[in-house]
Amino acid sequence: MATAANTSSYEGGSESDRLRDPALYFNRELSQLDFNFRVLAQAQDANMPLLERLRYLCISCTNLDEFFEIRAGTLRHAQDLGLAPGPDGLAPAAVLARIHDRAADLVKDQYECWNSVLRPALSEAGVRVLHRDNWTDRQTEWLRTYFREEIMPVLSPLGLDPAHPFPKILNKSLNIVVVLKGRDAFGRAGHLAIVRAPRSLPRIIQLPEDVSGGPTDFVFLSAVLSSFVDELFPGMKVEGAYQFRVTRNSELVVDEEEVDNIALALRDELAGRGYLRAVRLEIAEQCPKPIVRTLLENFDLPETAVYRINGPVNLNRVIQVYDLVQRPDLKFPPFQSRVMPGLEGMFDIVGERDVLLHHPFESFAPVLELIKQAAEDPNVLAIKQTLYRTGKDSPIVDHLVQAARNGKDVTVVVELRARFDEEANLGLADRLQDAGVQVVYGVVNYKTHAKMLLIVRREGRRLRRYVHLGTGNYHSGTARVYTDFGLITADPDIGSDVHQIFQQISGLAPAIKLKRLLQSPFTLHAGVLQRIDREARHARAGKPARIVAKMNALNEPQVIRALYQASQAGVQIDLVVRGACTLRPGVPGISDNIRVRSIVGRFLEHHRVYWFANDGAPDLFCSSADWLERNLLRRVETAFPVIDPDLSRRVFDEALSNYLADNMSAWELRADGSYERREPHDGEPPHSAQGTLLAKICA
Repeated sequence: MATAANTSSYEGGSESDRLRDPALYFNRELSQLDFNFRVLAQAQDANMPLLERLRYLCISCTNLDEFFEIRAGTLRHAQDLGLAPGPDGLAPAAVLARIHDRAADLVKDQYECWNSVLRPALSEAGVRVLHRDNWTDRQTEWLRTYFREEIMPVLSPLGLDPAHPFPKILNKSLNIVVVLKGRDAFGRAGHLAIVRAPRSLPRIIQLPEDVSGGPTDFVFLSAVLSSFVDELFPGMKVEGAYQFRVTRNSELVVDEEEVDNIALALRDELAGRGYLRAVRLEIAEQCPKPIVRTLLENFDLPETAVYRINGPVNLNRVIQVYDLVQRPDLKFPPFQSRVMPGLEGMFDIVGERDVLLHHPFESFAPVLELIKQAAEDPNVLAIKQTLYRTGKDSPIVDHLVQAARNGKDVTVVVELRARFDEEANLGLADRLQDAGVQVVYGVVNYKTHAKMLLIVRREGRRLRRYVHLGTGNYHSGTARVYTDFGLITADPDIGSDVHQIFQQISGLAPAIKLKRLLQSPFTLHAGVLQRIDREARHARAGKPARIVAKMNALNEPQVIRALYQASQAGVQIDLVVRGACTLRPGVPGISDNIRVRSIVGRFLEHHRVYWFANDGAPDLFCSSADWLERNLLRRVETAFPVIDPDLSRRVFDEALSNYLADNMSAWELRADGSYERREPHDGEPPHSAQGTLLAKICA
């Protein structure tokens, strides 16, 4: 449960003071952590296909890793600096203590799900992840040979003594701490040794069918290392071998105003990322306390940073089983994204009408085709694009390189600070520059998170702008698993706005007045506040007033206070917030007109849509920005209107009303911070928002 600092009665003081009461705000970190319980619930759902349940379990584990790498790491930094509490009133130390308790509950549930539910169910279905206690003699001998021939040659065990201090342990790497007894060839007494598993070794090993007796039998590398680690220490007795993993802060810090070249500075930071400050220690459940204390001292961690694990410390690596096992009966049915007809003539289509794409239900192919045709079209003079995440071997990059080789003016804004994609984006920038593309690294101290493509094309005596704007990245892979909207348009005002934003990013231009778009950090925050306030004024005047918005996360205090004020005025507010939400709904007299739900389904909910009733003339925006402080105030973001009334209605129907009707994948946020799973009431037909879109669009 994401809790606030206290349970005030919300009484006393001015109205402004009341809406700043810390009890009206959940803690963002705790709220984000709670999201993973909703993901894990998918793994616990017996109605889900079995391998998909395994995938959800792994997602919850990977999400928890990233939570510690980023959110917990940032909190420890804030604690060191003595930073003031946020709107929820919780000091960093208090949040870290609550994180430990809540994360411990999550870890317990994850391993209970694996050990007692999924592993036995997979075994019954013929997909066996074999426990070392259950290996047959033949399996044991095959694995011993595998260890000697494939694993042992790349291992470098290190005995701990004055000549061999504790080695550097890479972030999230698999390690074994070994307790030894006896003396080695040099007469040195055994005590402790560390065995590090190089990243080159597979974390999941598939056994041959003639050895295991089944076509889909696997073992964890950690089990193999623990079983045969004695072969690394001949003449000595192994009294214990315990796997462990340390998680480190992965948030890179580059003082952009103090460096001459952000790319070079970032490369230097990346070189040491894997060895930044430790934030969590995962260790085998049966590891003796003195060894745990030794590890904690070495990593400079408190007792509250240790998590004892009943199973493999790198449980998320079992996701490889999902990829290796070809069992359609244990996975979601395949679907085919709808492909827009007439792709060979994208400029003709967009010249006539706006095109709305709803991924993954509709194919990402029109976006790729538009860039490809722009690269080859002799009438296209310039292409400008932002790239935040593109994926490996992106066809978009190939098209941009070809466009530059064809003599077009190509400018690409590459955001080097896209978390965990920094190294890939550095390589991407190098490749584009080598091809003659003008690469811009964005704006100092502001991540460029906006998703924009601008194509300038000569048509007769005039130049015409074609634009793609999206809520998600230019990434063909995520377009298959994330829900996102993309708009392709030749609207002159939108084209002018996007052109000016590119000029601003690349040319150090002054603040600009846009005609259609809202832009962070300049007009988006104020624009959202103005529209919320407008709904409140309509409600006070006795007019129908409503706000419906969908996003990944919400924590910006001014926006939350504005929503509270609108609720008090009588505005009906429905929010679909996938992850962290620090707004407390359902508080009498404050937020009793606000409802918040989270959708967790087959696809990752990613599109951001804001809708304001506006007394019968609705405003609807799609955006790259969540209602977070960073997105609204410290990033370059865009929110774009869907002007065509039919397309605007479609966005509302598919991404808002459809999701508000979901009673199969929805979780309602309660005033106490808990989430309650929505289920069909008596006589109410079941409705899945994503399932409805699959049936409606993909069919």
